[in-house]
Amino acid sequence: MVDYFVHESAYVDEDVQIGAGTKVWHFCHIMGKAKIGRHCSLGQNVFVANNVVVGDGCKIQNNVSLYEGVILEEYVFCGPSMVFTNIKTPRCEFPRNTSEDYQTTLVKRGASIGANATIVCGVTLHEYAFVAAGAVVTKDVPAYAIVAGVSANVTGWMSAYGDVLEFDADGYAVDSTGVKYQQVSEMTIRTLTIDER
Repeated sequence: MVDYFVHESAYVDEDVQIGAGTKVWHFCHIMGKAKIGRHCSLGQNVFVANNVVVGDGCKIQNNVSLYEGVILEEYVFCGPSMVFTNIKTPRCEFPRNTSEDYQTTLVKRGASIGANATIVCGVTLHEYAFVAAGAVVTKDVPAYAIVAGVSANVTGWMSAYGDVLEFDADGYAVDSTGVKYQQVSEMTIRTLTIDER
């Protein structure tokens, strides 16, 4: 018994794994050996290439292509028409289209990528990173960082819940859910354990 939904206009190749509760909407194409987790949503015209991994609870908005080499952990948000690349130096005359040519792009748990942003291959977006709409990411993004611009730079910090963090003079901030964060260094934020709070 199928425990996920695939719209009749979508194409799902053989040897694809789709988790329970996932919805695959109009005109999507999921290629072989892709793994889609549970309770995901793939909007209209989403393409998922061979061997791509999508964790549980991800939301992939309209017109997003997940090319080979892309790995999304749990609860990643991909905004409308954002772009992943998978080859650093593409050439049409001299194709680079084997799995050895593809660079890995890792998007860790809870990260969000805004509409029309571009993620250049080979980078890692760490836990709960937030990429602004239209940004071009060319290097790793620290956990909880807000990045914006071309090329994207850190402009602030955001909690896992989605609150912009304002750190006090001692380097601490508390979000609206009561979770406390510490700025350990200029580019490192951590959540405090219950005992530390």
